[in-house]
Amino acid sequence: MFSENLPFQSNPSTPALKLPAGACDAHCHVFGPAKDFPFAPERTYTPVDAPWETLAALHDRLGIARTVLVQASCHGTDNTAMLDAIARSGGTCRGVGMVAREVTDAELQHLHDGGVRGIRFNFVTHLGKDADVGAVQELAARIAPLGWHAVVHFEADRLETLAPILKTLPVPMVIDHMGRPDASRGVTQPAFGMLLDLMADERFWVKVCGAERITRTGPPYDDAVHFARELVTRFEDRVLWGTDWPHPNIKKDMPDDGALVDLLARIAPEPALLQKLLVRNPTRLYWPEKFQARSNR
Repeated sequence: MFSENLPFQSNPSTPALKLPAGACDAHCHVFGPAKDFPFAPERTYTPVDAPWETLAALHDRLGIARTVLVQASCHGTDNTAMLDAIARSGGTCRGVGMVAREVTDAELQHLHDGGVRGIRFNFVTHLGKDADVGAVQELAARIAPLGWHAVVHFEADRLETLAPILKTLPVPMVIDHMGRPDASRGVTQPAFGMLLDLMADERFWVKVCGAERITRTGPPYDDAVHFARELVTRFEDRVLWGTDWPHPNIKKDMPDDGALVDLLARIAPEPALLQKLLVRNPTRLYWPEKFQARSNR
């Protein structure tokens, strides 16, 4: 039985915070439309349609210029909807795909040519079966020559087991949603301490999004801000941010994306930190050719 998702907010607020030029939403999704891009039969949830046109209009409203689409489990390893959106973006969009262990080199090259720059592995119970550790290790070795990275999505209590495995992978790794700690337990909790220890390795990056996922108090996510602020302060060159639109598997209090943007004024209040979080860091990871060109000027 598939769980049904709540609809995203169709009329989000316009943020008060003006984002820097070239700001990037480094974690969001496109879903369907199902009539054109059917959902995977093995999915654990059925999202509402969330097509590229709607996301592009949202980004215009929020002041976001660039996008990183992340393949979600509801589409499985069929990355067609994401590739279609990237192709329509005019070069302002990159992607993180999901692939099967049996993916061919030709298929990986096709994804690269289509704008994909990484693959995602899920270790989250409600999204179904964990990624196979052997497959993770094999695929990480295969994507390394492409200059890709791995995005890893896990629940906080899994990190103790996963950390030794992740440290063996030969590619940069991006941790989703601050490692999904329980915000009510504070930044001194052991799970968050393990994430900080992992981040001491410069191959690791972390996304300071998902306040609406780790909160235990709800909007305006006061309990979650401390985690994001800690990560931005400690690891300013290896942090990313995203809206997580259209917020799959949120069970109540569907986020206002304008309010999530305004939360950045508390997460990265210094202009230099905001510039790194939204512009410099995603350029380094997803548009490295542009970052290098700027560095050579």
